[in-house]
Amino acid sequence: MNLIETFQGFVAQVPELVQPLIVALAGAIPFIEGEGAVSIGIIGGIHPVVAAIAAIVGNFLCVAVLVIASSGARTAIVNRNRSREAVLAGTSGGAVESIPAESERGGARKEKFQRAFERYGVPGVSLLGPLLLPTQFTATMLAAAGVGKVRILIWQAVAIIGWTTIVAVIVGSAVYAIR
Repeated sequence: MNLIETFQGFVAQVPELVQPLIVALAGAIPFIEGEGAVSIGIIGGIHPVVAAIAAIVGNFLCVAVLVIASSGARTAIVNRNRSREAVLAGTSGGAVESIPAESERGGARKEKFQRAFERYGVPGVSLLGPLLLPTQFTATMLAAAGVGKVRILIWQAVAIIGWTTIVAVIVGSAVYAIR
């Protein structure tokens, strides 16, 4: 709550031209995201359409950076493991290094995500994900699962635009009804 109040204070203190940048910055933060950022902007006095666009852009840019980085990391790890396996297969000893077991907590989360992913696919996990996890976490897990970057980004964009628009309409209606 304190972080949201801090962003609302920033929006009220900076010139109008800078206000959308504060909203976009808030949209890049997990758990605030586009939905929280658009609320901050509208309550701070920014026009709902401007606040929504800024929140969407901030949230999506953060997700895009994380997806690109996660996909690159996954590719590097997979390639490293393949080359390691090729080297080990070529040795006469035949011994294979064991991979450390995941912690129970991390394994349980991964299993829960995997079940949801298998049941709903990329569209479902992307669209329903914000109800449980920040879009940044969902997108990163999809990239780690090997889903293509473009596919993740398209569905995350649909989810971010959809959820942010819904919240903008609700908050904007409430704020303008009060005024």
